[in-house]
Amino acid sequence: MRRRPLFWFFVYLALSLLAVFYLVPIYVLVVNALKDYREVSVEAMWRLPEHLSLASFAKAWFGDPGTGMTGLGQNFMNSVKLVVPAVFLSVLLGSINGYVLAQWRFRGSETLFFLLLFGMFIPYQSILIPLVKVLMALHLYGTIPGLVLTHVVYGIPITTLIFRNYYAQIPRELVDAAQIDGAAVMGVYRYVILPLSAPGTVVAVIWQFTQIWNDFLFGVVITNKPDVQPITVALNNLAGSFIVEWNVQMAGALLAALPTLLVYVLMGRYFIRGLLAGSVKG
Repeated sequence: MRRRPLFWFFVYLALSLLAVFYLVPIYVLVVNALKDYREVSVEAMWRLPEHLSLASFAKAWFGDPGTGMTGLGQNFMNSVKLVVPAVFLSVLLGSINGYVLAQWRFRGSETLFFLLLFGMFIPYQSILIPLVKVLMALHLYGTIPGLVLTHVVYGIPITTLIFRNYYAQIPRELVDAAQIDGAAVMGVYRYVILPLSAPGTVVAVIWQFTQIWNDFLFGVVITNKPDVQPITVALNNLAGSFIVEWNVQMAGALLAALPTLLVYVLMGRYFIRGLLAGSVKG
């Protein structure tokens, strides 16, 4: 028993060291983003700034016509226009699919569920050419709606899996009671299932938001014009014509990561609850 406090001391010490190691890149980003360009160098990357400056954030957001640098402001809004409808539609469709597959089993439902899950394991790179051809046929190539459609389709398998596993834990008696009261299939979903969906919805929203906001491959392939590209693609192009201002690029990286960071800070505890919801039945 006397060794137990010492054991936990080393456990927490090891976890603290790992956390510090994991956060070192964030430290480098923040410290150098707050520096003036003259202070940025490989030798001084670990040092605190001599004078705090937010000029790099302003330049990353608005750009600098003098050096040919384009800002991230428009591209940030492009990502917002992409993420909001893509997350909403993929989560809604995944919720309906999960409800039907969990509570209304039909012949071939397990096969259909397997085929939906198979979509999770198809590499993005293998479908780029047919994807571009389909979007061109729909006149959606090079547009934000085309990118929204892509992420909705690719998000349906994972959201269906999340909701199907969550809805499978809801007692069938609730569905039967709603049917006795006269509710149809979608009536049961609206009045019984949907009010109980908060934990699963939080998991699906956080997952989809993170995946879509941080995506680079679909963004660089589908959006071929700078004025419609998401922020991850614009961040890759955040450089002047003659010099590379590392403090501005690091400020841009922080601006691009800020939404996902806020989502996890504000909803992180609900994410864990959603993952554990339904894991113990009864």
